[in-house]
Amino acid sequence: MHFTIMARPVLRDTLFLLGLLICIAGVRTVEVDDEEQFSYIKGDSRGPEHWGDLVDEWAICGNGRQQSPIALVKSQAVISPDLGELQRIYHPGKAILENRGHDIRVRWPRGGGSLVINGRNYILKQTRWHSPAEHSVDGIIYPLEFQMEHQTEDNSSAVVSMLYSYGKPNTFLTKVVAKLPLISDKEPPKEPLGLVDPFEIIVPDKEYYRYSGSLSTPICREGVIWSVLEKISTASEEQVKALQNAIHDEYKLNARPVQPTNGRIVKIYIP
Repeated sequence: MHFTIMARPVLRDTLFLLGLLICIAGVRTVEVDDEEQFSYIKGDSRGPEHWGDLVDEWAICGNGRQQSPIALVKSQAVISPDLGELQRIYHPGKAILENRGHDIRVRWPRGGGSLVINGRNYILKQTRWHSPAEHSVDGIIYPLEFQMEHQTEDNSSAVVSMLYSYGKPNTFLTKVVAKLPLISDKEPPKEPLGLVDPFEIIVPDKEYYRYSGSLSTPICREGVIWSVLEKISTASEEQVKALQNAIHDEYKLNARPVQPTNGRIVKIYIP
């Protein structure tokens, strides 16, 4: 006589949820921290033109149609008053300075406030610098770009970006550069920054470019809302070099090349 044993409903549901969680865990929705997996060197086997071939999850880096960064041209941007001013509800929060080898970032473990777009709250998670700048404006590639990365609870992303030209030293970068030697010999290389107000970092500006793009590092996930400030800030050449010298040699120039726009509309908000 054969008996068929049926799983109890609770056990069956538990097994289903466990399998679902395993599947979800295998899908990355954020950028990759391990810089050894990719490089920024043109022609290198791990360089930007090959990111889409290195890992199956990164395929969109090579075949995506809405990748970032892009070349911004002010005369070609569509003036869009309906965008409104950026709704930034930032507040001071405990922050950590980290050297990831391929970039320097400031992270707010509990968030640094939020950016509101179309009624949705995007929590400020981290900021980082790319040198040279990843986005170009009217054919100009600036020496530095600062990106503030925000996320919703369902992992939708929005980035506010600011470009720097060479000029007067940046006040916040002065604090960051002073801390860099303190983390050079630490493992992991990080140092508390204390309370940091995001408004200390980013210049007040009402004009900005808006387009739909992607994360600019692997995994290159698309659907990211980009807001690139039209006003250019300044940083000293010494500050830019300090950021470059602090990271690993092959990442001193850590900007992804501009990607095809593929017919995307770039908007600009002008009050």
